[in-house]
Formats: sequence, C-alpha cells, structure tokens
Amino acid sequence: MLRRILPITALLAASPAMADTLVPIAAERLNDAVPFPTFQADASWPRVPDDLMIGQVPGVAVAPDDTIWVLTRPGSLTATDVGLETDPPQALGCCRRTGHLLRFDQDGRLIAQWDGTSDAPVIDGVSQWPENVHGLHVDKQGTLWIGGNGEGDHVIVNYTPDGKFIRQIGRRGVTEGNLSQTALGNPTDVNADGASVLVSDGYINKRVIGFSPGNLDFVGLMGAYGRPPSAPVREGAFDQSQATSTGDGGPNPASESFGDIVHCVVRGPDSTLYVCDRRNNRVQLFREGEDGAVEFVQDIVIGDGTGGTRTATDVGFSPDGTYVYVADMMNGRIWVLLRATHEVLGWMGKNGRYPGEFIWLHSLDVDSQGNIYTAEVSTGRRVQRFVFTGLAD
Repeated sequence: MLRRILPITALLAASPAMADTLVPIAAERLNDAVPFPTFQADASWPRVPDDLMIGQVPGVAVAPDDTIWVLTRPGSLTATDVGLETDPPQALGCCRRTGHLLRFDQDGRLIAQWDGTSDAPVIDGVSQWPENVHGLHVDKQGTLWIGGNGEGDHVIVNYTPDGKFIRQIGRRGVTEGNLSQTALGNPTDVNADGASVLVSDGYINKRVIGFSPGNLDFVGLMGAYGRPPSAPVREGAFDQSQATSTGDGGPNPASESFGDIVHCVVRGPDSTLYVCDRRNNRVQLFREGEDGAVEFVQDIVIGDGTGGTRTATDVGFSPDGTYVYVADMMNGRIWVLLRATHEVLGWMGKNGRYPGEFIWLHSLDVDSQGNIYTAEVSTGRRVQRFVFTGLAD
C-alpha cells in the first residue's frame, strides 16, 4: 500500500527560540515489508544572526564532532539583499553577507565563520580560492576540502577548521583533459577518508581521479564502469544554462560514459563507492579493494525519465548503514534506498520553498543521530535540517 504524508501549506513564522519546531514533510513509502525511516523538518534550524544572510549553499558536511559545516556563495547575493554593506547603509536592519564557511552546532547556533579568500595562496597573480565554490568534504581529521565550478576553477583546496590553507590539488586556470594526472577540470566533490583522496571531476572533465593522502601524488583515474574516461571534455567554461540543456540528447542511465556533470564521489560502508552521474539520472556503485583497485557493482537509476536539471546530486547513509539517501535536484526529493539491495523504498520532500521542500537540492549529509542536512543552490539559497523521528514498521 502506498502512503503519503502531506506537507502543511502554510507555516507561522517561527521564533529562533523554538528550537524544536518540527514540520511534517511530503513522503511516500513504496514497500510496507521493510521498515521506513521517517523525518520532520526543523523550521527553527539554523539560527543565523539577524543581520546576516546566506547565499547559495553548494555544500554541507557533518564533522567528526557532529558540528555542521555549510559552504556558501556570498557573491550570489545582490545589492538589495545586503543593504547594510554600503556606506551609508541602504537598509535599516538587514543584511550583510556571511563568510564562505559557516559552522553550526547541533542546536543551529553559528559558532564560527570565515572567508576562504583571506588565506588562499596566489600563483602567478591568481588567487587559488575558487571563483564559484562547489562541494564540501570534511575528513576524519576535521579538515575541509572544497572544489569549484566557476571559470578557471580547476582546483581543490584543503583548509583547517579555523580557515588556514593547508594544500591544494590542481591549479586555477589550468586544465588538461580527462587523462591528465595533475590538472583538474571544475572538480565537484572530494572524499579523503580512504586509501586515496578521490575527486569527482566534474563539470569540464568527466571522470573520478585519485591521489595519495600524504603528498597527493596521482594514483589512478576512471570513467564510467571503472573504465578509462571516454566522454568528451566540455569546451569552454560551464554556464548555468547548461545545467538544464538538452544538448546532450537527454539522460541515458545505460550510457557507457559519464554524462556532462559528474557531481559526487562518496565512500560508503563495506568499502563501497558511489559516484553521482547527475545528467544520466544514475549513481554508479563500485567496491574498493584493499589494494585500491575499484570494481563496478551496479547502476542505480534515480528518477528515471526526469529531464531539466536531472537527478542524482549527492549520497548519504543512515548511521547504521541500513539506508542510502540520494538527493534529487529536479524532483526536489531525497530517495530512500535499502543499502543491502539498493531497492528504492520511497522518498521524501517536494519542490517548493516551505520547510521540508527544496529548490535545486544540491548536497546532503547525515549526523551520528541520523538527522539529515541539505543544501540548496540557485534561488533555494538555504540549508535545512531533517530530524530523524524513527522507523515506520
């Protein structure tokens, strides 16, 4: 039997003090034989200071201490958003931009923020901080890895939690195609918690590339199915119109190559590896061996037949590894899969601007209590928290 939890159609403004303002969300369960995780949206999370405004949010990541890091694009805000920044101010009470990186505690309090440009190295007169940040990974040591998909953003930067530059992969302004062992092409995501530092690469290139954890030496690369990359690189810089273009012929979940946005690389339980092939509406599942070799396991189709911005943007897991959560940009949903079989058990969320709804759902992560955090770009411009409320038997 199909069951749907309908969202509220209106919500009274929540006071920041109402930390547990939980809102029902749209959801559908597709298999009554398997327990289904349930959630409600926390409409009081996060608690951003009254004079600050968050721009687009292309990344969210839970740190080892269960604090939540949020990657923002301050430049996506316009003059009418940030009237307090002019001299004299053009607005009475709000707002100013936040920094690129925001750190929240579990209650949603902003406990740290910083601007990535302040400590970025400069090479040949070019700052190595990405022009348009994209993707955020916090490793087991608590350091942050950040990519970019703006013009010339062929770099991954690694920072300490207090905003000090550590190292980088690639270099802004330098890209050399799918077979390069050193240069990147608009990298979208990173995972540094295994035998290698893996990069999904990305908007210009069409591959996953790996580097050694210590000195970041090249260790390998692959395209779809673990084969050598075969998709052509994008000519010229990526622009937003290409996110919804049908010039690629539309999604093909059986394609022998990655589509034109390889959007995530995520390590899961039991040496699994998930790669978001967003424009082909699929996640490719691999298994990593102890020697670092990667074996293809299966295609996981997400939202078959979906057009527009397409579907699979990020992947997360329940704390016990039972469930896989896949973010779907075009449909504004989080798909819930049983990890043992990757059967789709149902979904939650819908397109919209109320709590528990999504506009351009871009990223997600899960904390140790099973709560899900989501990030939205374009006009979504927010981070949300979904509180785990138990299993429906």
